[in-house]
Amino acid sequence: MIKIGVIGAGHLGNIHIKLLKEVPQFQLTGFYDTDDEQAAKIEKEYGIKRFNSADELIFVNDAVDIVTPTLYHADYAVRALTQFKHVFVEKPLTENVDEAKHLEKLTHESNVKLQVGHVERFNPAFIAAQPFIDSPMFIETHRLAEFNPRGTDVSVVLDLMIHDIDIVLSCVKSNVRKISASGVAVVSDTPDIANARLEFDNGCVANLTASRISLKKMRKTRMFQRNAYVAVDFLEKTTEIVRLKDLPAKPEDPFALAVETQGGKGWKQIYFENPEIVDSNAIKAELESFANSIINDVPTTVSVHDGLAALQVAQQVIERIQMNQPL
Repeated sequence: MIKIGVIGAGHLGNIHIKLLKEVPQFQLTGFYDTDDEQAAKIEKEYGIKRFNSADELIFVNDAVDIVTPTLYHADYAVRALTQFKHVFVEKPLTENVDEAKHLEKLTHESNVKLQVGHVERFNPAFIAAQPFIDSPMFIETHRLAEFNPRGTDVSVVLDLMIHDIDIVLSCVKSNVRKISASGVAVVSDTPDIANARLEFDNGCVANLTASRISLKKMRKTRMFQRNAYVAVDFLEKTTEIVRLKDLPAKPEDPFALAVETQGGKGWKQIYFENPEIVDSNAIKAELESFANSIINDVPTTVSVHDGLAALQVAQQVIERIQMNQPL
């Protein structure tokens, strides 16, 4: 059993604590948080120990789960990695790229596991869609949220869009060639709504939109590839697949949906599929995956390199937005 402690017991940390108690591979030893009032609530609700310091927590555990504001990710992760402890750290990996590169270096030198909390990788709708995703050439994502003061310490790019950046990078096996972006700060000091266009070396284009000032929630990704369209609704946990199959002649079935190809060279039949969704708690699934990587000594599903790659793109998006701001 892996002894693990949680650093940060706010809204998301509270959820992690609850779910870690349900993962049999972990022995939750306690948590550390600087907020006395919140810590007292957690102690009372879960009956677990509050450590006096992060260093004390790190010392007695095999692994740490860092669920603090992004500003503190690097500091706590460095302390854990230099003591050869496995690390789970919420997204974004760190506040800036230099810190993320340092964590990548330390992870390899320490020969431990580090997993980044890009939870949408574990969304059951995305898992159901993965077998159908094959070299997408155009991707469109919308991640819209109602305003919530929590999270406004960072740009909407790091708060919301980075989820979709990670999903896109996991699906497109090519280097990003060009990034264009624009955004506006409406109710906070950093952009609250942003749009980015990523162009890849293989010709794929991804258009990403994120907002935290919308009237309704939306978390949808649409992928277009040769002979197929894949739509994933991360919020409703549904997946829709539309596929085209080549036919030598017009199908005999009068109810079959088919189109004649250009030039009359053949026909394509249209198939609609809704893959079975095996419902699950994505946060619990990512924590179970983290445990599995430690126990079986296999790579983490979302590695420190993945977290760094997503952060690098996100930072470039933020830079492009800043360049486009009026003087």
